[in-house]
Amino acid sequence: MPKITIRQAERDDATLIAEVVCMAVGYDTSHPIYHVFHTLAASDKAQYSYRNALVAEVDGVVAGAIVGYDGARLAELREPIFELLETHLGTIPHIEDETEAGEFYLDSLGVLPRFRGMGVGSRLLEALSTRAFAAGHARVGLIVDVDNPDAERLYTELGFVRVGAKRFLGHDMWHLILRPQSR
Repeated sequence: MPKITIRQAERDDATLIAEVVCMAVGYDTSHPIYHVFHTLAASDKAQYSYRNALVAEVDGVVAGAIVGYDGARLAELREPIFELLETHLGTIPHIEDETEAGEFYLDSLGVLPRFRGMGVGSRLLEALSTRAFAAGHARVGLIVDVDNPDAERLYTELGFVRVGAKRFLGHDMWHLILRPQSR
């Protein structure tokens, strides 16, 4: 049985975090957005900063990561992304708010392909949710593409419930939340 360890991300984990965020939005590391995410992951104050991430290791090898933050801080944490998008992509797309005040938001979760099916994603979700509740947040939220029932199943197995729908980057998404008592 492999040993799964969850730890706070460090600046040196920026490459993994950027890859995970790319996975979460449907790109691979060859897409120009990867460089945006890498810069943000290595920064101290940004939506995808290593400071907002946990890393999973399987037998000492990095296997995946999760990024989450207080939804009330979305505008502040998102601000650095706009200049980088203009520089790397030549445009700033309209990005809807996927979270809000009163919610700890699980932004991006990804497990490297060779580590899938080992429970790494579940462990990351549980660890960040536990951290959010310990910090006093009343609910943890996330969005999942309506066309990704396997991901939604993972979340509902961990106690998340569907509370509505959102539109994000041109996709219809389900908004799911977890409360401490539903765990």
